[in-house]
Amino acid sequence: MTRTDEQVTALEAAAREDSASVLELTRDLVRIPSRGGIDPYDPVLDCMACWLDAHGLECRRLAGPGGATVALACEAAGAVPGPRYVLDACLDTAPFGDESAWRKPPTSALIDGGWLHGRGSSDSKAGAAIFAHILARLKSAPDRWAGSAVLLLDVDEHTGAFGGAKAFFEGPAASHIDGVMIGYPGPDHVVTGGRGVLRARLHVHGVAGHSGSSSTVTPSAIAKAAALVSRLHEAELPGPAGPDFPLPARLTVTAISGGEGYSVVPDLCVVNVDVRLTPAFDSQAALEVVRAAANATDAGWPGTQPTYVEVATSWPPYALPDTSRLRTALLSAARDAGLTARAKVAGPSNIGNYLAGLGIPATAGFGVVYEGLHGTDERIRIDSIPPVQAAYHQALLTLLQPA
Repeated sequence: MTRTDEQVTALEAAAREDSASVLELTRDLVRIPSRGGIDPYDPVLDCMACWLDAHGLECRRLAGPGGATVALACEAAGAVPGPRYVLDACLDTAPFGDESAWRKPPTSALIDGGWLHGRGSSDSKAGAAIFAHILARLKSAPDRWAGSAVLLLDVDEHTGAFGGAKAFFEGPAASHIDGVMIGYPGPDHVVTGGRGVLRARLHVHGVAGHSGSSSTVTPSAIAKAAALVSRLHEAELPGPAGPDFPLPARLTVTAISGGEGYSVVPDLCVVNVDVRLTPAFDSQAALEVVRAAANATDAGWPGTQPTYVEVATSWPPYALPDTSRLRTALLSAARDAGLTARAKVAGPSNIGNYLAGLGIPATAGFGVVYEGLHGTDERIRIDSIPPVQAAYHQALLTLLQPA
């Protein structure tokens, strides 16, 4: 059952009514530096927890392996039992980069010409503020929906550790989750899939020696690594997996480290490899390509130890089917809010890939209009906030309809 025109209009009115409060909360969050792995997270968590408490929403702090808080979680329940959906957004941000290049300081939260400026405004403090207001709306009218809605706010996302997501989805509270909507920005697409990723460190061995020796020339790990990099660059990978997954696999060497000073032939060089996966090229296939290149290179360098392939990360590719209730509900709600969003399989991996590995369906991007994501002068269009809120609110009510 879809929402009636009257219900859609009511949700749009509620979003407009909340817009000043959403903007104020977003600005408060942007003013607090929360760069992943750089700034302390307690100030931004305290700001968000204070807002939730003031709106009658009790939140709990989730701890990571080291005991530090890595996320806030807050849940509202409908009048009767039913499905359980999660709204997920991060409160940590990318670094500032060269602050002198910013037209408005990264934590200014200044408004100019209809834009709100500042690091994290788009990724994803506006999303967090929107989701918080939706949860408050749901809590105020529990008789209109069934099941429960969870707000998850991560502060370990931009480090790449995803500690907040792991603390929740791998913890005791993760039972019975029907789907997740992640508040990454951009109103043109609902991200319904993404390429997976295999990340590996290749430990390439040579033989140590003196670079100036007149009698013995030992094989350099760096020279051997260079040969391996060339072989990896030439590896043939499959193209797009089909119309439902139109992106090809990709392999990129992203870092090389080894050697010290000038007079020593290095005996170890480490090569970082990032492989983007598709349904036609999974992690096992990617690992076989990497290991084949390593073995072939080793064969050409007798007298050296074989290359050790260390897998650092592996997430599967995923794509929600056309029949997915989560996908259909959000796309339909976006259209009803006047936004021409289309389903998209994203090139980069995201938390949706991690969730796919847990068997949890997720959308991983639909939100406010933005510019400068992770770059200089990050900013969002203020007038794009209400339709995004209305769309998410409608999608949730569709998914949480009483039986």
